[in-house]
Amino acid sequence: MRPFRFAVQTTTAASARQWRDLARKVEDLGYSTLFLADHYIGPGPVSDRTFLRPQHLAPLAAIAAAAAWTTTLRVGCRVFCVDYHVPAALAKEAATIDLLSGGRLEIGVGAGTNAGEYEAIGLTFEDAPRRVSRLEEVIALIKAHSAGGPIALDGAHVRVGGYSGLPAPVQRPHPPIMIGGSRRRVLSLAAREADIVSMATLPWVPVDDAGRTPAQEAERRLRMVRDAAGERFGALELESSPYVLEVTDAAGDALERWAARLRTAVPGVRAETLRDHPNVLAGSVEHIVERLRERRETLGVSYITVPRNRIDAFAPVVERLTGT
Repeated sequence: MRPFRFAVQTTTAASARQWRDLARKVEDLGYSTLFLADHYIGPGPVSDRTFLRPQHLAPLAAIAAAAAWTTTLRVGCRVFCVDYHVPAALAKEAATIDLLSGGRLEIGVGAGTNAGEYEAIGLTFEDAPRRVSRLEEVIALIKAHSAGGPIALDGAHVRVGGYSGLPAPVQRPHPPIMIGGSRRRVLSLAAREADIVSMATLPWVPVDDAGRTPAQEAERRLRMVRDAAGERFGALELESSPYVLEVTDAAGDALERWAARLRTAVPGVRAETLRDHPNVLAGSVEHIVERLRERRETLGVSYITVPRNRIDAFAPVVERLTGT
């Protein structure tokens, strides 16, 4: 089993001082990594309609600054939507941040999911197969750029060649690549090509249309990753994020509140379902520590990303489990 490590994901920093102070605090509390998301729209009807929280900071500049203000903290984006970036530019930006940070970049990449944001920023939201095919080609370009030799890619979506990639990143053969998802094609791609496989949030229903509980669906996804990875499965790091996170001695009350909140979007959610849901952590520090150990044993997840507003309460768990 891989040792535990922990990350923080945020979208809320709105000034240089807030971002600098957050980066240093995350580092001081012992978290491994600070992630931003890859979003560009501010407040307005698109944000209201899609429930997409406005994000002040663009990720590339922000994660470079966070790396400059810290010494050991890893930085990254969870995840870059490949359609939002010129592929060759993204590959060079990633290599540059890895170089300037002394090898502290983790590069998450994804195929994009928010049709409303695509439309708002002037992009066409194509069908999933085309978006995933583009993701596959961008990953190949990132790896080719990092290799430093001549680049020659002539794909359906990425046509790049006639030069060698500069700069060379510090991390070899390339900065760790994170790919996440829930469906077979993307999880299989992650199993074959990523260093970190991010397991997407599971459904909130007690039993899905296929008759599986959330825990059973999580096990099914793990089998898909294992089968596609083959011999490289042992080298993969599995990452996940608790959507519901409450460090509390009144876990029952917390789960009732969360169930009521989730029912506004998913009718029928019950606190009982949340109690054993793989994307829920609610209870004392000791309870959460034991639950994470159990899930690492059954689901392989050792890399946990927590939201910005829980970093202080969750810090004792980080202290207990990091590196174990």
